[in-house]
Amino acid sequence: MQNTATKSPEQFLSLIRDQQRGRLKVYLGFAPGVGKTYEMLQEGQRLKRQGVDVVVAVVEAHGRADTLAQLTDLEVVSRRKLEYRGVTLDEMDAEAVLARRPTVALVDELAHTNAPGSRRGKRYQDVEDLLRAGIHVVTTMNVQHLESLYDVIERFAGVKVKERVPDYVLAEADQIVNVDLSAEDLQERLKQGKVYPAERVEKSLAHFFTGDNLSRLRELALEEIAAALDRQRQKKRGGPVDNGSDRVMVCVSSRGPNPSRLLRKAARLADRFNAPWYAVYVKTPGESVERVDAATQRQVSDSLALGQQLGGIAMPFSGPTFAAAVAGFVAEYRITHVVLGRSQRPWYRRLFRRAALDAVLAGVPGVDVTLVDVR
Repeated sequence: MQNTATKSPEQFLSLIRDQQRGRLKVYLGFAPGVGKTYEMLQEGQRLKRQGVDVVVAVVEAHGRADTLAQLTDLEVVSRRKLEYRGVTLDEMDAEAVLARRPTVALVDELAHTNAPGSRRGKRYQDVEDLLRAGIHVVTTMNVQHLESLYDVIERFAGVKVKERVPDYVLAEADQIVNVDLSAEDLQERLKQGKVYPAERVEKSLAHFFTGDNLSRLRELALEEIAAALDRQRQKKRGGPVDNGSDRVMVCVSSRGPNPSRLLRKAARLADRFNAPWYAVYVKTPGESVERVDAATQRQVSDSLALGQQLGGIAMPFSGPTFAAAVAGFVAEYRITHVVLGRSQRPWYRRLFRRAALDAVLAGVPGVDVTLVDVR
């Protein structure tokens, strides 16, 4: 007889909810044109042949003949038409899919931003609704759309990715499939007009689709797959996703020059450690409501919201000084890694910052402290 005394009612309820929730499978690529949508539709065809009730909730074929051919014999849910600034836009009709209640829904381009007037602002939110309703979802996305990679992509590719998916969405996927292709083969597909129309090919090859960019994106996709496999192995062993020892804290202040970059860096660090992490607004007497204006308070609120999107636990924590607050939080939550933003202030103000840093280091012996360049 198994000893179940340590299993709490909350854990049992979680198991019940897991059974009721739909499963999520993600075809992950490193760039447009590698074949994610094609692979997703092929899976839909296989599922249908096996007698599974599967529908195409939305597919973005971009006029690609080989992709369109995969729609043959698959049921396609009609899109919802929305008027926006005199233009008629087609969006996935999530309500129609929920009413249809298939076993599996194929949902292309997870990072897509819905048109104003849609049921949800983002397509990944529509997918979350389908999963909560018990519908299994097969979807696609490119690695550059991952929220925590925004700064990384901007730095090496010079592109500000507008459509992004919170890291927790990918982390909660039950299966992630890497859709891979060599950079050279992808560039050849581009030249043949299989990715973009002819008028976009030359510009794409000179900018986003350079060999260096594609190689780096491919590396990032492989890193995500490796991290996902590691998470799944730990789940199968029945243990927690985190390794039980590492815990990351990132300190957010009202005066931080680039809190979003700091948070994304901390999220990536925590993910590599398979560790829980905390986005902490360190409140000192100088951060009181009376001394911080409304715009700054909104910035702090936005930063904590981003921390949650990235999979962190966002919270304020108070102390008489910055160093004392950090030390208090480290002790209470057994933090092993503290992430701070490197000061961008003039040299004479950095002297005071250095003193504060020395106080932090003195207050958290045995804890790794990482300074992040947020420029």
